[in-house]
Amino acid sequence: MTVYYLLPPMTQSNSYNIPRHVALILDGNRRWAKENGVSSLKGHYRGRETARKAAEAFFDRGVEAVSLYAFSSENWNRKKEEVDYLMKLLRTTIEEEMDKISQKKYRILVSGRWQELPGKLPDKCRELMEKSKEYTRGTINFCLNYGGRQEIVDAVRGMLRDGFSKEQITEEELSEYLYNSEEIPEPDVIARTSGEKRLSGYQLWRSAYSEFIFLDKYWPDFGEEDVDYIISEYSRRKRRFGK
Repeated sequence: MTVYYLLPPMTQSNSYNIPRHVALILDGNRRWAKENGVSSLKGHYRGRETARKAAEAFFDRGVEAVSLYAFSSENWNRKKEEVDYLMKLLRTTIEEEMDKISQKKYRILVSGRWQELPGKLPDKCRELMEKSKEYTRGTINFCLNYGGRQEIVDAVRGMLRDGFSKEQITEEELSEYLYNSEEIPEPDVIARTSGEKRLSGYQLWRSAYSEFIFLDKYWPDFGEEDVDYIISEYSRRKRRFGK
C-alpha cells in the first residue's frame, strides 16, 4: 500500500528539494479500461487527459520540465486499430496544444524518432516546437516513437556523421548528442504507474543517477496527491552521485 506524504502550501515549499526534471512512464491505460468496463481506446483518452493535468500540477509546484513516455518504438507492435487511434489522438492533442500555447506558455519538445511518425504528424510536431520555443513557464517533453537504445544509437550516429574519431567519443560528448540534450537536464526522478518496476527502455543513458519511484495505480487514476508524493519522496532521498 502506498503511503502519501503531501506537500504543505506552496508558500512553504522552500523546505522541499524540488526536482528540476520529472520523467513519467504512463502505464496502465488498458488495464484501467478493462477494470472499469470500457474500451482500451477510452483508457487511452482518459490517460491523455491525466497527462495534461499532471504536467500542470508539477509546474505549479516548481518543477521545470516533465517528460511523458507517450508512445514507444515498440508500441507499433500493438493491434492496428489501437495504433491508428493513438496516432489520431496524438494529432488531436498537438492541434489542441497549438491553440493553447499563448495561454499556457509551456515550451513543448518532442524526443524520439518523431520524424518517422505517419502523415502530417512530423510537420505538426515541428510546428508545435517552433511556436512554443520562447515560453518559459515549464517544458513538456513528449517522448514519441521513442526507444532508449535507439536514442543511444542515434547519438553515436550523429557523432560519426560529425567526424568524431573513436578517441574523441567520451561520455560527455555522447550526452550532448542525445535528444534535446541542450534543452532539458537529465531526469532527477523517473516515476512509473501500474505497479510495474522496470524502465522499459526509457531514458537509459540519462537515468544513471535518477531516483526511481513506482506507484501501485494505473495512469488514468494519477492525481495531484501522486504529484505531491513524488516530490516529497524525492526530497527525502539523499543523492550522493557515487561520493
